[in-house]
Amino acid sequence: MEFSLVLATLGRSAEIERFLESLDAQTFRDFELIVVDQNPDDHLVPILARYESRLTIRHMRSLPGLSVARNAALSDLRGELVGFPDDDCWYQSDFLARVADRAARMPQSSGITGRIATAAGRDRGRWASRSGRVTRLGIFNRIASITFFLRRELIERVGKFDETLGLGAPTPWQGAEDYDYILRALDAGYRIQYEPDLIVFHDDLPAHDKPGVTRTYRMCMGTGRFLGKHRYPLWYLGYWFGGSLGLAGLALLRGDSARAKYHWMSTLGKYQGWAARV
Repeated sequence: MEFSLVLATLGRSAEIERFLESLDAQTFRDFELIVVDQNPDDHLVPILARYESRLTIRHMRSLPGLSVARNAALSDLRGELVGFPDDDCWYQSDFLARVADRAARMPQSSGITGRIATAAGRDRGRWASRSGRVTRLGIFNRIASITFFLRRELIERVGKFDETLGLGAPTPWQGAEDYDYILRALDAGYRIQYEPDLIVFHDDLPAHDKPGVTRTYRMCMGTGRFLGKHRYPLWYLGYWFGGSLGLAGLALLRGDSARAKYHWMSTLGKYQGWAARV
């Protein structure tokens, strides 16, 4: 069961090398890595060259934008299972073997997804604790693009990522391209299985400093756009907007102005993205 791993990258070096090291350590070896390079220079060339004798690597170029870069690779996938690692994540040595085994034992599922943790083993984000089928209303704590592996047949039918969503998009909606893709797959009748013991590791990023708040605001605009695009019901919007607004108020009562601003900007981003649905 071959994997095609589509890695879009911009501005990374050491992190790319860490990911390549984690691939070189995999006990399951039937995979190709497609590096979609958005850098204006050739700084990745010598890094990739050090691994070309041990890994199957295809190096291609694309215009900026996460969804644009991923789409550039979709027309020439060779693997049965397709993954979309970040350029700053990494795998345990048995990770691909475990994904392949799970996919083989679940032929009724067209995709397998796991969760994200930090190097210390702490969940990065909120994740469902139990395995189960991904649903429209339960998508947010079971999906992230770097954790899902989709059968190529699904990708050939669902098509490309929405290039108006995601990091580097030419819009304010700098997130939720992964939710959008999986929901389109669910709407097409495909089944995606969430398995929380399948863990992708990713560095934790500061959330409550100025860059973190700005990043969260822009990503939440993508989430709001996704909610509006797919016409989620008002009660569900109330849950999402009200939850983050309540957390902002609670932080303010505790005197934590940085956390209050973080949650307020999260609420504002979701609302503004949703309001742009037409």
